Amino acid sequence: MTTTADVLKIIADDKSLIIFNTIALSNAGSDVLVSTLGISRKQYYSRLSLLLKAGLVRREKGKYSLTTFGIILHYSQKIIGRAVDQHWKLQAIDSIRSLGNGELLPEQFHTIVDKLIANQEVKYIVLNHFKSYIETKIKEIPALDLYQNK
Repeated sequence: MTTTADVLKIIADDKSLIIFNTIALSNAGSDVLVSTLGISRKQYYSRLSLLLKAGLVRREKGKYSLTTFGIILHYSQKIIGRAVDQHWKLQAIDSIRSLGNGELLPEQFHTIVDKLIANQEVKYIVLNHFKSYIETKIKEIPALDLYQNK
């Protein structure tokens, strides 16, 4: 059985991650991958074996490709990469929230996130995570109570 920790441990290795991403982006055979990546055959095959056992990669007609599970992991990894690219902006949002002591108006929070975060997926995740906070704040402000007329 593959656990989240097992999968993260496998792709946490730089060489494994490079192999995984290269397979995701190409249709090349193993000989091409070994020479392109500049790693030894042993390094390549030992890491590839882990990717295969974890169910992230499969071999078909001499070529490696991502499994459906691997596709999901690759997509998730891309989102993590986008968050890493936006890391200082995400830290700025945390700092602004801290300074506001929970008194930040929902519109202000939404505007800050909208202005700072360019990537729509990252923006959606942040706003969705704080959705209940925003809805609670809206209910606390009579002029903004969207639920008043229901």
